Amino acid sequence: MKAIVISEPGKPEVLQLRDVADPEVKDDEVLIRVCATAVNRADTLQRLGLYNPPPGSSPYLGLECSGTIESVGKSVSRWKAGDQVCALLSGGGYAEKVSVPAGQILPIPAGISLKDAVAFPEVACTVWSTVFMMGRLSAGESFLVHGGSSGIGTFAIQIAKHLGVRVFVTAGNEEKLAACKELGADVCINYKTEDFVAKVKAETNGKGVDVILDCIGAPYLQKNLDSLNFDGRLCIIGLMGGANAEIKLSSLLPKRLTVLGA
Repeated sequence: MKAIVISEPGKPEVLQLRDVADPEVKDDEVLIRVCATAVNRADTLQRLGLYNPPPGSSPYLGLECSGTIESVGKSVSRWKAGDQVCALLSGGGYAEKVSVPAGQILPIPAGISLKDAVAFPEVACTVWSTVFMMGRLSAGESFLVHGGSSGIGTFAIQIAKHLGVRVFVTAGNEEKLAACKELGADVCINYKTEDFVAKVKAETNGKGVDVILDCIGAPYLQKNLDSLNFDGRLCIIGLMGGANAEIKLSSLLPKRLTVLGA
């Protein structure tokens, strides 16, 4: 098969299309003939030599894919050859074929093409596992998403609204905020011209939101804690602004706050 290979760490020009061996398929895996893959931030970091995939993962880029199952392992019963699926990967999406544990396979949502479905696994699994499984966001609560117009953000807005949550978002310009509003966001904050802490407090009668999904990291850490309600949960999934920060522990204890990383 052919795959995109990182010849050496560097700019996009280091990516090369090469002939490589087909992946082996374990008993609990399926082999997918890839129709489409996607670009995630981790792919760009891996290309630069700044992200190491988990041990045993494919050496090739690509954290999600869509396609058609070519074969299944001996212990796989839910899926069969010919099924059209999308999948969450630890790597290998930038290839014609990829082997995937059966538990990471998802059916294609009704009315969605294979090309569009490839954008589903990473955002769906990230948002659901962090915000809802770990953060326990539930109907009637309030939720702040930083980077509301991103892939993660746009999915988070829609699933949260579907489940009866009041959604706050931050974004950097009015066009992005308008897109968030169209997807269902209730309160849209331009972080370049507004203080999101003050805006959140004003919109919640001084209480704060129940859950925050953050990809910025250090610069927002204390501000996020200040924006949370009693028993609030901060879910950190990225460190785009930096990894080291100092906080006031006194902001955690009185409000019983929880900080989660994923």
